[in-house]
Amino acid sequence: MAAAAATSLPLFLLVSTLIAASPSPSSAAAAEPQTPQDLLLDFKASLHDPTGALSSWSPSTPYCNWAHVSCTSATAAANATVTVSLSLDGLGLSGELSVSSLCRVPGLAELSLASNGFNQTIPLELARCGASLISLNLSAGAFWGPLPEQLATLASLVSLDLSRNSFEGQVPAGLAALGSTLEVLDLGSNRLSGVLHPALFGNLTGLHFLDLSGNQFMESELPPEIGRMSSLRWLFLQGSGFTGVIPDSFLGLEQLQVLDLSMNSLTGAVPPGFGLKFQKLMTLDLSQNGLSGPFPEEIAKCSMLQRFEVHENGFTGELPGGLWSLPDLRVIRAQSNQFTGRLPEFSGGQSRLEQIQLDNNSFSGVIPQSIGQVRTLYRFSASLNELNGSLPDNICDSPAMSIMNLSRNSLSGTIPELKSCKRLVSLYLAGNGFTGPIPASLGDLPVLTYIDLSSNNLTGGIPTELQNLKLALLNVSYNQLSGRVPPALVSELPAVFLQGNPGLCGPGLPNDCDGTWRKHRGLALAATVASFLTGVALLAVGAFAVCKRLLHGGEPSSPWKLVLFHPVKITGEELIAGFRDKSVIGRGAFGKVYLIELQDGQSIAVKRLVNSGRLPFRAVKNEMKALAKVRHRNIAKMLGFCYSEGEVSIIYDYLQMGSLQDLICAPKFTMGWKDRVRIATGVAQGLAHLHHDHTPQVLHRDLKASNVLLGDEFEPRITGFGIDRVVGEMAYQTSMASDLNYKCYMAPEQSCAKNPTHLMDVYSFGVILLELVTGKPAEQPASDDSVDIVRWVRRRINLADSQILDPSISRTAQQGMQAALELALRCTSVMPDQRPAMDEVVRSLCFSVHPQTLLPTEIALEP
Repeated sequence: MAAAAATSLPLFLLVSTLIAASPSPSSAAAAEPQTPQDLLLDFKASLHDPTGALSSWSPSTPYCNWAHVSCTSATAAANATVTVSLSLDGLGLSGELSVSSLCRVPGLAELSLASNGFNQTIPLELARCGASLISLNLSAGAFWGPLPEQLATLASLVSLDLSRNSFEGQVPAGLAALGSTLEVLDLGSNRLSGVLHPALFGNLTGLHFLDLSGNQFMESELPPEIGRMSSLRWLFLQGSGFTGVIPDSFLGLEQLQVLDLSMNSLTGAVPPGFGLKFQKLMTLDLSQNGLSGPFPEEIAKCSMLQRFEVHENGFTGELPGGLWSLPDLRVIRAQSNQFTGRLPEFSGGQSRLEQIQLDNNSFSGVIPQSIGQVRTLYRFSASLNELNGSLPDNICDSPAMSIMNLSRNSLSGTIPELKSCKRLVSLYLAGNGFTGPIPASLGDLPVLTYIDLSSNNLTGGIPTELQNLKLALLNVSYNQLSGRVPPALVSELPAVFLQGNPGLCGPGLPNDCDGTWRKHRGLALAATVASFLTGVALLAVGAFAVCKRLLHGGEPSSPWKLVLFHPVKITGEELIAGFRDKSVIGRGAFGKVYLIELQDGQSIAVKRLVNSGRLPFRAVKNEMKALAKVRHRNIAKMLGFCYSEGEVSIIYDYLQMGSLQDLICAPKFTMGWKDRVRIATGVAQGLAHLHHDHTPQVLHRDLKASNVLLGDEFEPRITGFGIDRVVGEMAYQTSMASDLNYKCYMAPEQSCAKNPTHLMDVYSFGVILLELVTGKPAEQPASDDSVDIVRWVRRRINLADSQILDPSISRTAQQGMQAALELALRCTSVMPDQRPAMDEVVRSLCFSVHPQTLLPTEIALEP
């Protein structure tokens, strides 16, 4: 008993001490705020509010009249319960959140702290808000760490949005305790990992919206339990590393409107009967997986389907026949599969199809005659198939037709007159068996910009009418063309796009069109004599070099290897000698850019890549040769390169006006809206060419204002693309990690993504578009209480009387600037899947942002 007393004594003393130290109920009540106003002001005191967004919060004003606070009452009675909603989205708030007082505000139903910069874990005190809270939005709030199990205590929640943060670890299985009341669960674009526990979805039967996308570190199969959520309408699981098959249980999701399983590692066949009960499905995206087998015919039962995207899988057999006649279908993207069969006839005027992309499959047969009757179709792309027969005369009867790619098929006959193709931008018919002449009427199409007719059997001359076009590409190589090449085309096109036509002649070609037989005979005799003398001279020089090496112990040759793709009068030694500090015109992640003036008056820009890995000369030469073939009006011409072990220098054309960054960072940046749209459109077209038109696809990966050069009339040219292919991935990552000045152009997912994507380039373009809209450089000065242009805009977009658009632009352009701002915000979305592709960006710029800004002949859509 004595021992027991000795043991209990310290415990008694501890309890007594705690009781003595605890405040009495009366003193606690006096110390803690009691009214909703006091509680909210206590919460405000924990925040850092640099813009003064909460300056109206004052004890002298009823809290329901404060900014960002709204109140509703169920009844008109004086003592009625008030429901409080607190919306603090995008106010630039930060600080250590103190939510203990906030959660005691009576009737707090909605709380949004989205798009701020708190940089902390989720406060566990949020669990105390469970009594009345029905909506919690912490998206894009710079939160990190694990998801706390305590969130499961918020039993009244209807909507929980934790997307676009940096949450890590597994999704807590305990969230299943939120039960059937929860309708929205958004955990997209985080760093969640591991396996999804099956019990997680057991009780969440009331979900309408589920987003787990953009969590690249997950290693989970698709939980079959998701298929039991009969109320689910929107399901986003793309880009989260899901493996295995699509569960059969998914067939029961009868309320689905959007199903996105793209960019995962799913395998196997799509379950039979898929689509039979999806009467409300509008978007289906299974692209970029490893799915195989035939696609179920039941997808044709989805009468409301608008987008069908299954590209980059291993599907076989025919596309479901009923798919083509669905009344609301706008997009079919089935490229890069193993589909076979013939293309069906279309329903003509009833079809609403806008895009058909069937490239790289095994489709056969003829092109349907009815395709020209689809009035809404602007893109028809079916390259790398086995299509045969002739090209229908009416294929361009669609007034919207802009992009046509039928390259690498077995088409034959003559190229028809395409006079009605007034919106045609891209015409790709390479690698077929077309015969006859190139139609001169192509020169009358106002926006035709890309023409590739190479590797056919075309005859006759190159029509002079093509000089009427502002061509970024004209490839007629490897045909049977003859005659004089129109002068304007010779000066603009590299010889590689004319080769394989021995009958063509003109300046710079092997045949200059002006020599007579007698002149050629004289030249041949002179050439013979010159060859003899040259041979003798070479022998003498060779003998001298051997003697010199023997006498001097064999001195090594120069370590520099110069390769030129276009005529440039410079040697490797002269190039290296030009690397002087006074010649530096730019600096970037990989080194400096030098301006070198040649003896013939030509100026070149040389990007010196000092951290260029250890790729051998042959590998660098192959990559540079491939990049040099990228030809576009809005892409800087790559003239050549100079190689030494550990260093590569790339030679570009120099443009007198410098870069877009030079212009924007000038002390007084003034430029009209028309010129800004011209720059934005040109950059978008060049980038779209790299993404969609060039084979294989080229990612820029370093797009920024300093890599946009400006020519006459502000015509932009993109430079610096494909550097990762020249220096190697490891050297590329090392250099980019050290380039702190340009991190504002990098997509948020770039630091943790396993592989680069074209949507990262889209983000960088969006930053440039914001620079043009606001007139501010992407990297904001430190005094401006912001980090970069994206955050600067997003923090002001919801503020009243906030000046975002450049005030120096005339008010008549406000509508176009506002449309450009909205497009830029889409491009810089934190969620990659919400960014548009570059071909869609080009269309938006040309037809939505300010269509009257550009003349019809200046608008060039990209495929």
